[in-house]
Amino acid sequence: MQAGIFLDRDGVINEVLSQRVKFVNKPSDFYLLDGVGEGVKLLNDAGYKVFVVTNQGGIGLGYMKETALGKVHQKMKDDLTEFGATVDDIAYCPHKPHAGCACRKPRPQMLLDLARKHNIDLHKSYMVGDRDPDIEAGKEAGTTTVLVGTREKTYSEADMKFADLLSFAKWLVEGDSV
Repeated sequence: MQAGIFLDRDGVINEVLSQRVKFVNKPSDFYLLDGVGEGVKLLNDAGYKVFVVTNQGGIGLGYMKETALGKVHQKMKDDLTEFGATVDDIAYCPHKPHAGCACRKPRPQMLLDLARKHNIDLHKSYMVGDRDPDIEAGKEAGTTTVLVGTREKTYSEADMKFADLLSFAKWLVEGDSV
């Protein structure tokens, strides 16, 4: 079994709640955050499987269709490819917030399913997120949790904190002090 890196999407991989993007409901709303392509490439080159686990309640609320989400994710993959970076798999929860489903973070089901499917040792793995539900899901799944970004810095239970995904990837792969 190998280690995996589970990444939240909005706020970790791409812009959200910025001046040019409020919600990502179509490919033209998708902008990689600085350093993400390089960070994912570092993780790929180090032999980590990289996964995206994302709550997409806009589907359940009727703001977007699953076909549109597929196009957004294809744009993400295409943008990462420009850096030679790849994502091994993507899991998403399409349900409304507060629907009580097992897959919506902070519940860990997306991580558990991907780990089972790809033979990942969760105790050697990392969950990288920018909000409390990401950290809670990672904790419940048994991963080491990493809080990144500036969107929410209140979750004191994260195992580690970094400015962004690239800083974390450099620390993990190269041992750089941040």
